[in-house]
Amino acid sequence: MSVRVWRGAVGSLVLSALLTAPAGGATLPGVTGATGAGLAGGTAKAGNPVEDAGVLTAATRAQAAGIPFGPCPAVERLPVYVECGTVDVPVDYARPLGRQIPLTVSRARAGGPATARQGSLVYNPGGPGGSAMYFPKASQWPEWKRIAQAYDLVGYAPRGVGRSAPLSCQDPADFTKAPTQAPTTPSESYKRERIARAKAYARGCARSGGSDLRHLNSLNNARDLEVLRAALGEEKLTFVGSSYGTYLGALYAVLFPGRVRRMVLDSVVDPSPDKIWYRNNLEQSLAFESRWADFRAWVARHDAVYGLGSTAAEVQHSYELARARVALEPAGGKVGPEQLRSAFLRAAYFDDYWPRRAAALAKYLKGDSNDLIAVATPDPADAAEEENGNAVYTAVECNDAPWPTDWKVWDRDNTALARRAPFETWANVWMNLPCAYWPAPRQQPLDLRMAPGVLPSLLILAAERDAATPYPGALEMHRRIGGSVLVTERDAGSHGIVGGTNTCVNGHVDAYLLTGRTPVEAGTPVRRASCAPHPQPDPVSLEQRAVERERTRALPPAV
Repeated sequence: MSVRVWRGAVGSLVLSALLTAPAGGATLPGVTGATGAGLAGGTAKAGNPVEDAGVLTAATRAQAAGIPFGPCPAVERLPVYVECGTVDVPVDYARPLGRQIPLTVSRARAGGPATARQGSLVYNPGGPGGSAMYFPKASQWPEWKRIAQAYDLVGYAPRGVGRSAPLSCQDPADFTKAPTQAPTTPSESYKRERIARAKAYARGCARSGGSDLRHLNSLNNARDLEVLRAALGEEKLTFVGSSYGTYLGALYAVLFPGRVRRMVLDSVVDPSPDKIWYRNNLEQSLAFESRWADFRAWVARHDAVYGLGSTAAEVQHSYELARARVALEPAGGKVGPEQLRSAFLRAAYFDDYWPRRAAALAKYLKGDSNDLIAVATPDPADAAEEENGNAVYTAVECNDAPWPTDWKVWDRDNTALARRAPFETWANVWMNLPCAYWPAPRQQPLDLRMAPGVLPSLLILAAERDAATPYPGALEMHRRIGGSVLVTERDAGSHGIVGGTNTCVNGHVDAYLLTGRTPVEAGTPVRRASCAPHPQPDPVSLEQRAVERERTRALPPAV
């Protein structure tokens, strides 16, 4: 799964790709691949004493060197108040003095008095494959104002991402070419074509990554975070992770419990070893179907505005009509069925996309394709970034865990699932299928658990109807990390709620990061708290321009 950097032209996100078990412990009919025959076995293990010693060596060296911050390169497109630098991390922690990767780092200094400064707040947006280089810009956003007075806001590009020794597995122009098809019931010939493309993509990653490819994994991402902490001169880490960033944060907490100061895990990946990552993706596809239904129900309630149908089923019919039309004649020559699906997938991530997506669909069916072309056409300027994010996503998830190596397992599981969840299932398959043919050795995921009292209280945030990282994953993380506190946004489904529009959620985050205080009821600390949902968006007339909340490129495509 992933919350990767949002790649509008590609399939599901990693954030999205991170799936959790259905509510109530329900199982997916016919799905056995995550534990059955056909899974490639793991070889790499955590807790290797040689690698542990390598982390200490790298962190000691980074602490001595620090990060010489200066003006940011123009390519980062950051404002002048943001500083940039690099920190070196070993390609291989078993050889800490060997070849190094310069991770790019960005920072906006705390705006308050020096006496009120609490250190650095490091952010990871998910993916894997997402960059947080933009994050210091949040110092100017109202939702982060109080936090930005007390903390330096620090972003970074993880190994393989952006300018941090970037990985590429395919020509970006080929990766984002459009228009393309997206059959919800793929033919056998189409499946063979996608298998061939998945094999070619895996070979491309192997050629590009070479012997370094196997070192792109979540354990090394957590080790890199420890080196970054040392380079920033912080005794302990204060961290916010969203989507895949929650799995990264939990890994860090288990590997380096004595180095955790405060940690917010927002929109949580299910960390169960048997869910990483194949089953998480299956369950994510199922959850997206429910969130897609939420969007269609909202459009139906506003039929007087959009005219797309007064029931969710009628809205689905309008969408299918548009899908059939762009299959025959792509809108603007670039928007085919896959580009249409990808544009509307964003509506399953963030409900502030609902008004403009509904308006674009309504206008297209009335003969005006301009808005649909605007929201669904891939931007060639973003092609290299999108392909890079997808390459890292693929490398990390394929390296992290066993995957089925027999196409029959994928075909059986997803054919059964697509009968219940046609919207995203096959797109998620094609995005992750290179892992079936992956050349690098697989790891076995850590069984992440922590007894109460070992860590300071971690703050877990989750929206009840989030599809990219379904809510049961937050419950599982809360169960596994003793002493953690879970704040739930009830009956809401936007992905990534930290710093969003819910003032109740933001109040809990502010109190925790600024004072260490967790939610209380009647003067007593509680392990579970909830917030009412943020209001759903208002519709806009077809003559108006809907304004979407800013979404940086480091917020997800679907895992």
